[in-house]
Amino acid sequence: MVVKADPAAQTEIPSSSSSTRSFSDQMDPQHVSYTLTFLNKMGLAKPIPQSCNTSGFYSNFFGNFIKNAFGTLHGGSVGSLIELLSTGCARTVVAEDKELFLGEISVSYLSGAPTNAEVLADASVVKSGRNVTMVALEFKLKKTGNLIYIAHATFYNLPVAKL
Repeated sequence: MVVKADPAAQTEIPSSSSSTRSFSDQMDPQHVSYTLTFLNKMGLAKPIPQSCNTSGFYSNFFGNFIKNAFGTLHGGSVGSLIELLSTGCARTVVAEDKELFLGEISVSYLSGAPTNAEVLADASVVKSGRNVTMVALEFKLKKTGNLIYIAHATFYNLPVAKL
């Protein structure tokens, strides 16, 4: 990996991997060191397994961001998944030529899901009208059937412009 901040003034920083990292001379070396230490702890120096080096897989680096300190899925990663699933569900009843705008999303975190657990998601359209589409989602642990997250999303259907 090569990181360049200012092409005019570069400092080579040795790295544990075979890549080269370059930083601007104007950057505080202590801040650079802290940043590199943090990134290495998050898994930046770990090689990506060949089986995961394809589109759609998260690397070891990003894998550390989807879990929290308790070893369960981070709420932000759950929220991102909820947005994707609710958008896909809303698209089943809203025509492709209409643009959807996510106006509101609410999530109730009832329990944590371990990062290696299988989770079943059920998304359904609650209401679909001319201007609004509402989607409800439930997430359950596959192993126990326990309800862990409930979410509701409201989409506004933007009208098609007639030019």
